[in-house]
Amino acid sequence: MEGYLHLQSGHSYEGEWLSEPPKKNIEGEIVFFTGMTGYQEVLTDPSYKDQIIVFTYPLIGNYGINESDFESKKPHVAGVIVYEGSEKPSHYQSAYSLKEYLNKWDVPLMGHMDTRAIVKKIRSEGSMPAVMSSDPSFNAKEIVLQKDEKVYKVSSTKHETYGSGDTHIVLYDFGSKKSIIDSLVKRNCCVTSVPYHTSFDEINSLNPDGIVLSNGPGDPKELVNYLFNIKRVLETYPTLGICLGHQLSVLAMGGNTKKLSFGHRGANHPIADLEKGTVMMSSQNHSYVVDEASLFGTGFIKRYVNLHDQSIEGLMHETFKIQTVQFHPEAHPGPGDTNYVFDEFIMMITEEKRRVRAYA
Repeated sequence: MEGYLHLQSGHSYEGEWLSEPPKKNIEGEIVFFTGMTGYQEVLTDPSYKDQIIVFTYPLIGNYGINESDFESKKPHVAGVIVYEGSEKPSHYQSAYSLKEYLNKWDVPLMGHMDTRAIVKKIRSEGSMPAVMSSDPSFNAKEIVLQKDEKVYKVSSTKHETYGSGDTHIVLYDFGSKKSIIDSLVKRNCCVTSVPYHTSFDEINSLNPDGIVLSNGPGDPKELVNYLFNIKRVLETYPTLGICLGHQLSVLAMGGNTKKLSFGHRGANHPIADLEKGTVMMSSQNHSYVVDEASLFGTGFIKRYVNLHDQSIEGLMHETFKIQTVQFHPEAHPGPGDTNYVFDEFIMMITEEKRRVRAYA
């Protein structure tokens, strides 16, 4: 059955429903992902909440969906656009086909689309509202997506503990990925995940050694009411901010963020570590970046830079034990070049413990 993608720009693209056709039009912000693999992690990454994702690689679904690579309990994308969606996966771990998995969660999948043309349009005109529809004449020019706080839809609602290591990390869950927690547990950490609105006093009562501000969806400025709380955390505990957590750290300390035209989404973004003098490939998924001009007076020092557009990819702080990264050091999906960010964070916590004992 024919399906159509209508962009707010007025452009429309014809394809075919590979999943069950939705009973109503599907609206969302249209974005694209450039990785060759990792579609299972992308679909279940909470940072993609309510977005229509276009996969640029021409064959998606060929190794199916397994039971171990989920980043959360369900997919969060509004819809999926592919050139070819394989219905006969070939991998010994495959438990479902892409179509079966998305049908299970009522996420529409459209294929036989000219994904190259769609991505070129997004790159030239920016991410924009879009509609997946069975109506060839639908007018998407008047669509205005509701701007709401997306984090509350994906954050945990209670405290959850993972691992039993010697270093206690409290993770502020703005829509965190499972692989971030796994990376910390692997490094002998006990991780307590808490809802994004958890108070500073409650954090204190948990007696953490360090804090992680997780990734998550949406505009960081939608969380302006929580910045005072985040600032108190940043000034008290060794902290690692990842993606949205990176942006919130800067906003809390008086800096600013801005939206990119079409964002960074893929597993092949080159970045430079200015401290180490090295270049790495990174995994990324974000629409917003830190405004470098706003960093004056915040105490933040630029450490990582994107080699495509020179945007800031990570920071250190002159006074407080804070490090932030815009990319995903857990690299699911993606290359493991930047895993050492977690090691440096644990080392920062260890050094702080030694300092405290020395003055006790």
